[in-house]
Amino acid sequence: MSLFRAAAAAVVPPCGEDPGGEPLSASGWRTTVTGLHVISGLVWVLAVVSTLVGDAVDADSRGPVLVVLAVLAVAYLLAGGPAVGGGRPLRGLLYLVVLVAAFGMLGWLAPSLLYLLFLAYPQVWFVVQGTLVGIVWTVLLAVSSALGPVLGGPSGRTTAEVLQESLVGLVFSLALGMWISRVLAQSAERAGLIASLESTRSELATVERERGVMEERERLAREVHDTLAQGYTSIVVLAQSAAEQVATDPATARERLRLIEEVARDNLAEARAVVAAFRPVALDGSTLVEALERLAGRFARETGLAVRVDTAALGDGVALRRDEEVVLLRGAQEALTNVRRHAGASAVVVRVSRVAGQVSVHVEDDGVGFDPGAVGGAGLEGLRGRVEQVGGAVDVASVPGEGTRVTVRVPGP
Repeated sequence: MSLFRAAAAAVVPPCGEDPGGEPLSASGWRTTVTGLHVISGLVWVLAVVSTLVGDAVDADSRGPVLVVLAVLAVAYLLAGGPAVGGGRPLRGLLYLVVLVAAFGMLGWLAPSLLYLLFLAYPQVWFVVQGTLVGIVWTVLLAVSSALGPVLGGPSGRTTAEVLQESLVGLVFSLALGMWISRVLAQSAERAGLIASLESTRSELATVERERGVMEERERLAREVHDTLAQGYTSIVVLAQSAAEQVATDPATARERLRLIEEVARDNLAEARAVVAAFRPVALDGSTLVEALERLAGRFARETGLAVRVDTAALGDGVALRRDEEVVLLRGAQEALTNVRRHAGASAVVVRVSRVAGQVSVHVEDDGVGFDPGAVGGAGLEGLRGRVEQVGGAVDVASVPGEGTRVTVRVPGP
């Protein structure tokens, strides 16, 4: 870092290294800076006019005073104005040096123009944006402007009067400047809080999007498992059975092929429904009981097991929400898939009931059974997650050698 830059950083702190900072909102700050520029221009024009046509400045001093005013204007245009708001310490240092020197000259040549101090003092604080540095430059400006009148300039006032006026102006400027500095610091703190809140909100939005993506992936995984995967399993089993019977029992093999076509068509429809996020194909235009009866009928045809649907405990029927019907149908599908794969059963009962304000679907088989505490499966775990989303529950009751009962219940109307 050069010596000049080091000095500039010491006397005019760069933006962000002081308790101050960019004040107000962006629009409020632009309005404030624009107002400062406009007032500076108007007061400068007033000073030039009073120098040219008034009697505030001696005729012999008009030329030098105009030169000083011109230097002030150029310095403000090139350095002071751009330095307002901080962030340009080199320009800020240059303008403050010119400002102090110019008011020292005005104190000697035209003390009547020292009313310009009421504009110069705020400029100091807007350029430096720091309490301690602002105090130093304010004192330097007050001392410089008072030297001329005190040491014998054409002020027409006594030294005591000059010092009194300078002291009053200095105190007022320090009070105003410290208030400005405090406002800037508070505004910067608020801006930091706002930025932090916006960052937090952005992070929360990102987390929410990621959570939504994960939930959608889980939903699709459940749909694929509960529909397409089970359909493909049926197709594989039916194809193996048809291959074994094509030579010995062509009629049964042809029946298996018709079932394969039927399952494949249903799988295609389910795939389209999953992509479009529609209700299950089995529920389109059908009640839950009708969908369960079709599911049980096809399962019986595929496996050769005796399957019965019992709705005696349902009463007059129920009006469930779409998501509740989907949960019950998927639960029955998952239970029947497990019967096919693991139960070794000869008969299955699908029972629909309504008890104590809850609607349940029970799938019972007379198969080999198992120990629910020792065996787990992704299918049942996924089913539990789906059921919990609608406020329901899944129960699995089984004893080795005594069959299995899977119960899916949801809140009824």
